[in-house]
Amino acid sequence: MSNTLGQLTATEIAAALQRREMSAREVAQAFLDVPDTYGAFLHVDAERTLAEADAAQARLDAGETSPLLGVPVAIKDNISTQGRPTTCASRILEGYIPPYDATVISQLHGAGMPLLGKTNLDEFAMGTSTENSAYALCKNPWDPTRSPGGSSGGSAAAVSGGLAPISLGSDTGGSIRQPAALCGLVGFKPTYGRVSRFGLVAFGSSLDQIGPFGQTVADVAALSQVICQTDGLDNTSLPDAPLGAMDLANASVKGKRFALPRELMSDAVEANVRASIEQAIRTLEAAGATVDHVDLPSLSLGVSTYYVIAPAEASSNLGRFDGVRYGAREEAPGHVESLMATRGKKFGHEVKLRIMVGTYALSAGYYDAYYLRAQQIRGLMVAEIDALWGEYDAILSPTSPCVAFPLGGFSHDPMALKLMDFCTIPANMGGYPALSLPCGLADGLPVGLHLMGPVRGDERLLELAAGVERALGCAPLRPPRA
Repeated sequence: MSNTLGQLTATEIAAALQRREMSAREVAQAFLDVPDTYGAFLHVDAERTLAEADAAQARLDAGETSPLLGVPVAIKDNISTQGRPTTCASRILEGYIPPYDATVISQLHGAGMPLLGKTNLDEFAMGTSTENSAYALCKNPWDPTRSPGGSSGGSAAAVSGGLAPISLGSDTGGSIRQPAALCGLVGFKPTYGRVSRFGLVAFGSSLDQIGPFGQTVADVAALSQVICQTDGLDNTSLPDAPLGAMDLANASVKGKRFALPRELMSDAVEANVRASIEQAIRTLEAAGATVDHVDLPSLSLGVSTYYVIAPAEASSNLGRFDGVRYGAREEAPGHVESLMATRGKKFGHEVKLRIMVGTYALSAGYYDAYYLRAQQIRGLMVAEIDALWGEYDAILSPTSPCVAFPLGGFSHDPMALKLMDFCTIPANMGGYPALSLPCGLADGLPVGLHLMGPVRGDERLLELAAGVERALGCAPLRPPRA
């Protein structure tokens, strides 16, 4: 890819296409030509991508001015794509090609955005490092010996590594925002219900949300306007899902109030990350913002609550994968034996672990002690957070307690890996919009600043994030090139 194109953001590429400085085919071909040395993609169909680019160019030539028309996009491989494989990085869906598009894919087609391919992830989106993929190890473009985060690590690595200008991931407990932080990107999880989940392979149905990765807040805001739509095929879709007007160009933090929970800036946050966050806070305060420390005691229970609710929902959702209706199948003498062999051999260790934990939490005699109790704590957490919105514009914290960690660094301590989501989980618990954006480097690796706003406050949060981005001056943040 030419150096000039490689340095452009998605919105800059869109503007260049509108000015006819390049064609949609040239843009798509340039990204397809970048070698995938990071394991970011699982499936690429270059011929189909270029055909979609040609169709987008015809619309450009006809005078259409859709905001991202002709800009190619990468898609996490747990989002259904008609005629393209959707494997969820699992052997149990090896060779599966959906007969329909997810709603967000139909929306991307409607916006004229060519699909570059399907990106790597932790199997069924269950993980924090993208090391649980059944097909390929995914690496961080900032340091290929380190993880890009997870579960949407492939979507993050694709944008950070210059293989795509923009991408879609999914977020159940931080799976967009944590990889964005570790790869130096902006990652946005909209309010639950503002993006259709129809065609997203379900993990935790009350937690899952599709959202974008980009190099800037403007990038993710533009893609959010494409995918935030009401959908009759998703009964959790909000009737007021479309995003309203936003003024990102004039956004400022002056006079804005941020709450910083002490529970999210504890000793669990590594010193170098904490130092970067503290410097970012000083910069925001110098620009006219106010940052107050607050207490939200229930946040200390967020991880344990999440790891009851999410596996319980996963246990139910993954019951459909039996090797009978779709996907791979292990043959055995009888139906039960075949089912056991298929699920036993085709599911990976982490997926089987979460299914068992979730099944146990839902079983007779344990439902009240675990699942019901977790839902009660979830309600308490939401009540504590909601009490802040009358006084504060956003809740601020680190996104990840550490920078990108070495691949395999948590292989002997998987619990420590799960604990890394404690800053991001609360947003999923309450369905809040939340965003991670770069706030600097620590030891040469990106640090993410996390912002969370009230339900349906997506537009305000994106405007606020644009003001923070301008005050900090850290985006776009690109890895060093060899």
